[in-house]
Amino acid sequence: MSDDDTRKEFDDAVNLAPQELEDWLETDESKDVGWGEGESVGHHSGRRIVEIKRKNKDDLTDDDLAHMRKVVGYVHRHLAQGGPAEDTEHSKWRYSLMNWGHDPLK
Repeated sequence: MSDDDTRKEFDDAVNLAPQELEDWLETDESKDVGWGEGESVGHHSGRRIVEIKRKNKDDLTDDDLAHMRKVVGYVHRHLAQGGPAEDTEHSKWRYSLMNWGHDPLK
């Protein structure tokens, strides 16, 4: 996948603006989902996404592009699983996706 394709897919997958994502990451709901010791993998990813979204495209590193591909893969896989039949708005499924920069209700 080319760098341009990566950026386009990332921009399509991440539908939260940097400030929206930062605000979300401060919530208890954001911190209560995911796996990993201490800060969850998804929560850490969200902080990284904010950094990437605020960079100029010419300043993106190979590590940034690799993380962008990881985000796209996660969002696509998670969406393919489908959300809960009831109360999607308050579900851990949605909260996890939001940590990765995607709000399925947008």
